[in-house]
Amino acid sequence: ALAEREGEKYREMTAYYTLWAHQIKTPIAAMRLTLQKEDTEVSRSLSRDLLRIEQYVEMVLTFLRLDSTSTDYVFQACPLDAIIRKAARRFSEEFIARRLKLRYQPIDAVVVTDAKWLGFVLEQVLSNGLKYTRTGGITISMRGGSALCVADTGVGIEAEDLPRIFEKGFTGNRGREDRQASGLGLYLCKRICKNLGAEIWAESRPGAGTAIVVDFKEAV
Repeated sequence: ALAEREGEKYREMTAYYTLWAHQIKTPIAAMRLTLQKEDTEVSRSLSRDLLRIEQYVEMVLTFLRLDSTSTDYVFQACPLDAIIRKAARRFSEEFIARRLKLRYQPIDAVVVTDAKWLGFVLEQVLSNGLKYTRTGGITISMRGGSALCVADTGVGIEAEDLPRIFEKGFTGNRGREDRQASGLGLYLCKRICKNLGAEIWAESRPGAGTAIVVDFKEAV
C-alpha cells in the first residue's frame, strides 16, 4: 500500500511538472516573437538568455520523459548532417556575439537513430562547449567512420573530474565556478545515448579543450 501511494505521488508530481514545462513554453514563444521584431544589442542579448531558459525547460521535460513508460523512441535512417545543422543553428547568435568559430564540413553519413533525442544530445554538448570556451571555437567532425566528435578550445576538465562528468548532479571544479552549471545536461546525454544504442565519452586536458565523442557503432 505504501509503495502504491508513493507511486501515485510520483506520477502526480511528474504530471504537474510536465504540465508546468509545457505551459511555460507559451510565454517563452511570445517573448521570442517580440524580440524578433527588433534588432538591437539588447534584443540579441535577451534572445541568447531566452535560449538558455528554453534549454532548461527542455532539460526538465527530458528528465521527466526518461523513465516514462509512454516515451517512444522512433528509430529510422537519419542524415546526420541535418540533425547537426539544426542543433548548431540554435546557437548561431552566440557564436557571432562572442566571436567564436564553428568549424564544420558537411558530414555525409546516415545513422539509425531517433532524430529528436539525438538533437537534444547535440544541443547539450554544444551548449556545454560554448559555456566553457572563451576564445577559438568548436569543431564538429566524424572520427573513424562511426563516431561524431564535438571538440572545443575551452578550459578543459581536470583529470580527477573526467571520469565523473556524466554523473547526475556532478559539476566539478569548473562547474562550481559557474553558477549556470546544473550537472544534469551530460547525465541526460549519457542516459539518452544508452537508449539510442550509442556510446558517449569525453577526452580532455586542463587548458587544452574538451572533445565529446558519440559513437554510433553499427548504427551508421
